[in-house]
Amino acid sequence: MTLAPARSQQSYRHEAFLWHDASDFTAGIVPFITDGLEAGEPVMVAVSAQHTKWLRDALDGQAGAEFVDIEELGRNPAQIIPAWQQFLNTRSGPVRGVGEPIWPGRRPEELVECQLHEALLNIAIDPETPFWLICSYDAVTLSPAVVEEAHRSHPVIVDAASYRGSAHYTGHAHVEEMFAAELTELVGPPIATVFTAHNVSRLYTYIKLELYVAGLPTGAAGDLAAATQQLALNSLQRGAAEVTVQMWSQPHA
Repeated sequence: MTLAPARSQQSYRHEAFLWHDASDFTAGIVPFITDGLEAGEPVMVAVSAQHTKWLRDALDGQAGAEFVDIEELGRNPAQIIPAWQQFLNTRSGPVRGVGEPIWPGRRPEELVECQLHEALLNIAIDPETPFWLICSYDAVTLSPAVVEEAHRSHPVIVDAASYRGSAHYTGHAHVEEMFAAELTELVGPPIATVFTAHNVSRLYTYIKLELYVAGLPTGAAGDLAAATQQLALNSLQRGAAEVTVQMWSQPHA
């Protein structure tokens, strides 16, 4: 029998855990947490508030794991990888994580970003890092398409009865495919405004006001307006004669 290498010598592991009810969830995740803690490995658990309660109850007061509310952290899926990276940067040796970037009720636009996040995790973490990350998927409530996508973004699939490699995992190629995909088509005609080098200085104020009227907080409207203006300036500096900014109004989005 060939023994597995010591955890300190193991590489990055990214696994999807498919569960069906509360007992299934805790039976799979609690031993993963306790084994890590007993081995002296830092553990970060980024799941929903309800699932945090399930785990805390099952752990019965055993302390050590760091719990993060994924519904707060993951409102913008782009914040999740930096959070994992910060966790890794402030710890040494083998570490473990439990993530839940996709939960029932995610809007379609959020879902696409979450799936891109899962694919990017395969190239964002140094493969030599001894980081064992399990991503939780509610196989009952989430759609079959979401579960199927999990097979493409995780090298290993785990459930109550098995631990197996994913036959549909394609790694870096999957990331490239997602980036090359067409953006979701928006509904209705856009409001289009053209800016040139002569009036681009007005773009920031115009965008910020439109976003604020649409309901964004002042800070978020300012950040998005600044990013839009910088993109416009870059295009003009590289030779474009004009740039067109398009905005769609979707009140119930």
